[in-house]
Amino acid sequence: MKRAIVIVIDSMGIGAMPDCKDYGDTPECNTVQNVAKANGGLNCPNLYKFGIGNLADIKGINKNPNAIAQYGIMKETSKGKDTTTGHWEMMGLILDNPFKVYPHGFPDELINKFIEKTKCGGILANYPASGTKVIEDLHLEHSKTKFPIIYTSADSVFQIAVDIDVIPLETLYKYCEIAREILTDEYNVSRVIARPYKMENGKPVRIGKYRRDYSVEPFKDSACDIILKNNGAVLGIGKIEDIFVGKGISHAIHTGGNTEGLELTLKAIKNELNLKELKTKKYNIDSFDKEFIFTNLVDTDMLYGHRNDAIGYAKAIEEIDTYIPKFIENMTDDDLLIITADHGCDPTVAGTDHTREQVPILIYSKNIEPKRLEEINSFDYIANRILNWLIV
Repeated sequence: MKRAIVIVIDSMGIGAMPDCKDYGDTPECNTVQNVAKANGGLNCPNLYKFGIGNLADIKGINKNPNAIAQYGIMKETSKGKDTTTGHWEMMGLILDNPFKVYPHGFPDELINKFIEKTKCGGILANYPASGTKVIEDLHLEHSKTKFPIIYTSADSVFQIAVDIDVIPLETLYKYCEIAREILTDEYNVSRVIARPYKMENGKPVRIGKYRRDYSVEPFKDSACDIILKNNGAVLGIGKIEDIFVGKGISHAIHTGGNTEGLELTLKAIKNELNLKELKTKKYNIDSFDKEFIFTNLVDTDMLYGHRNDAIGYAKAIEEIDTYIPKFIENMTDDDLLIITADHGCDPTVAGTDHTREQVPILIYSKNIEPKRLEEINSFDYIANRILNWLIV
């Protein structure tokens, strides 16, 4: 059975896009290169073997004339620098009109609609903020008023944070569902994000495994849908199901962090997951003759990029690197592995938001010729590669 495996190292960009200034970013943004420099080098012997050092001057990763993978750089066609835009383009969906952003907070009429429909009584914040800082600043007021904390960023997101000992998790999810219904058409927000947290040792700590992303539904079929229609299965690991609102995802499992995502991906490659337990509500597939494993590793972005933590970012990349030999060892001749990213989030430049960057693409199979890939002008190159591998 042929399989394609795509692993997205969330936000591991590799250099500014030519139009980066249009998005408020500096031409110096280069997530992987700057993270490596800030740490005195990256210890990634397996990414070295794949040839990532041939794509940029990455401290600690030399150029490799004997790379075992195909390697290249992809530019983004769609307008945007967010998770949804990047992942959608990978699966063949190009956005001509960017999602809206709210650099001064959301308009009163929108917030009033949210308060009225949720019956939450009021909200706190309503401004761009770091998620960790805003809950630290407003936790006491949140506990007193029981109002949800609403914030955004330079990206198109409506984030709702609550202490789940103050407001139940189910209520938070309901708030997000209502917000998702409101934030269409004229408001055109890409994602509503549930940000649950709890107090631990006197500090608010976000709970990654309970995070949920409520994206707009894809406007047409993606490569995922095409695979399903050709008797394939699509397994989403991490927040993949949320990014596509379940569309084209036949099996899914959410994760609490990168280590869990890496372990689940390895189990999927080894055929150790019980897919019957992972079937999504939208599909009921019992038999298939091809499989697409689609993993998002979010810690690089959520825990380190947005928090300007270059040291943590480097450790996350190095952990991912240690799993590459395990993936290869358990791959068959009919497996194709692609490692890439969806945008940048350079923790070394000013600000805490995504950066408009091109991304690396590394492709390995026991049956393809290692080489440098020519210039790739769209992330949908991935959709074409996996469809050609699985179907054509």
